Amino acid sequence: MLEGAAGVFGPEPKAGTGTPPLDVKTLHAKIGELTLANDFLESALGKAGVWPSAKR
Repeated sequence: MLEGAAGVFGPEPKAGTGTPPLDVKTLHAKIGELTLANDFLESALGKAGVWPSAKR
């Protein structure tokens, strides 16, 4: 049973084959983009009276 376990669960993962390194500049750009979109939608919906806006 122990000899066949590797065949069932697959080989052991090799070191360094995890997730790729993150590009912090790209992540910061995406955060800024999403923040801008959220602020715009909050403002637009607040002006339309659909969403209670704290910025009024």
